[in-house]
Amino acid sequence: MTGSNDKTARVWDAETGQQILALEGHGDWVGSAAFSADGRRIVTGSDDNTARVWDAETGRQILVLGHGGAVNSAAFRADGRRIVTGSNDKTARVWDAETGRHILALGGHGEWVTSAAFSRDGRRIVTGSNDATARVWDAETGRHILALEGHGEWVGSAAFGGDGRRIVTGSGDNTARVWDAETGRQIVSMMGLPESWACLGDDDTIRDHGPNLWRYVA
Repeated sequence: MTGSNDKTARVWDAETGQQILALEGHGDWVGSAAFSADGRRIVTGSDDNTARVWDAETGRQILVLGHGGAVNSAAFRADGRRIVTGSNDKTARVWDAETGRHILALGGHGEWVTSAAFSRDGRRIVTGSNDATARVWDAETGRHILALEGHGEWVGSAAFGGDGRRIVTGSGDNTARVWDAETGRQIVSMMGLPESWACLGDDDTIRDHGPNLWRYVA
C-alpha cells in the first residue's frame, strides 16, 4: 500500500510489484495509508482534510471522515472496529470504523497532530505533534494520561511496542526516543539520527534503524 502526491493510494502485489488497485477520490496528496489487521479494508489520510475507508478487494470507497485540517495519520485499531486520525486541526479523533460515527476528539496538543496510533490491545492511543511532545490517551474515554516531553523539535511519529510497555518516538531534533508507557520516563535516546526509520519488536527492543530516520513503527 502506498500513498502519493498524485492524490491516490495504490495497492500492489508484494511478490510481483504489479498494481492491483488505485484508490481515487481524495482531492489532495495522500500522506497516510494503512490496512486493517484482517486485510479487508484500507484507511487513507489526505491534505484534503479527510480520511477515507476503502474496500481492499474492490477499491470501493466506504466512508469519508472529516477534519478541520489536513489528515496526517490514520490507522485502524487491531480489532478493526475503530479508526484513529491525527490532523493539522490540532486534534486526534476516534471513529467507528463501520459507520463513520465520530466518537472522541483528543484536543490537548498545541500544534498539528502528525501521528496517531492505538496500542495493540486497543486501550490506549499515542499521538505525536509539532508541539514537540507525544501524548498518551485512554482510547475509551479520551482522558489524557501522559505527556512525553524531552524532544526539541516536532514529533513526526509515535508508536507502542508490541506488548504496550514502551513507546518509541521520532523527531525533527534528530533523535529517536524510547519511553516507559506507564510512567512517561525516558529510557533511551538515540542521538544524531538525521530523520529515519526504527521499530520496536514484541520484546520492546530496537530492531532496525538506518540513515534518514523519519517514521517509527511498532
